Amino acid sequence: MDIASIIGMAVCLLMVVFGIVYSSAGINFGAMINFLDAQSAIITFGGAFCAIMMSNTMPDFIGGLKSLLLIFKPPKLNAPDIIKKIIDLSNVARKEGLLSLEEAASDIDDAFLKKGILLIVDGTDPELVRGIMETELSSIDSRHKKKIKFWQDVGSMGPAWGMIGTLIGLINMLQNMNDPSSIGPSMAVALITTLYGSILANWICAPTAGKLGIFNDMELQVKEIMIEGLLSIQAGENPRVIEEKLKSFLAPKDRGASDDEGGEGAGA
Repeated sequence: MDIASIIGMAVCLLMVVFGIVYSSAGINFGAMINFLDAQSAIITFGGAFCAIMMSNTMPDFIGGLKSLLLIFKPPKLNAPDIIKKIIDLSNVARKEGLLSLEEAASDIDDAFLKKGILLIVDGTDPELVRGIMETELSSIDSRHKKKIKFWQDVGSMGPAWGMIGTLIGLINMLQNMNDPSSIGPSMAVALITTLYGSILANWICAPTAGKLGIFNDMELQVKEIMIEGLLSIQAGENPRVIEEKLKSFLAPKDRGASDDEGGEGAGA
């Protein structure tokens, strides 16, 4: 589980609740009832998500909603570990030949890496291997960005439908100025819908899109490392040269971790 997503979401909610219930007179949890309005919620949340449904196919809409859960489950990818695995494969290929990688591939769980190894074992031209792998990488990136855009679109719709609710509340208020008892409820709808739209955009949508973008970048980086590593193995490069090439993908602080796991000095 991604602890940052859990803590961030929970603390943001607590801060909003604190702002509602706290006053100079102390804490009043009864004030929460003033911020709960079914009409405002239907206009803002219902309108925003139904508008997004209109702009997507139903499978894409459902998939977009489910992607919210992904922010709590970071991809199980560790670049230093992948580099170590590739160096191990390069040592095997250097000693026993490329065909020996087929047996090694059976112990690999990552489908992308396994696919690349099998292409090499089959004697596929290096440029074709790169083309196939980069096409799949582009497809992965496209699928991920579709989910990211989903939440960006919801984030833009939230405040827009909040404004629609505000206008509805103001119109109702102005049309019933002769009835003082209707002014308060109409004004509440006008203001609460704006609040709900802002909360939807800034508490849920923007952080979700941002976290999915980070996870996407992490996965693309690791898969780029795999592509370069496999092509270097196919070219018969020295394992040490391959290691130095792949470590260039990592931030300086992470290169020492790769060295430690590989049993080599961190000064490279």
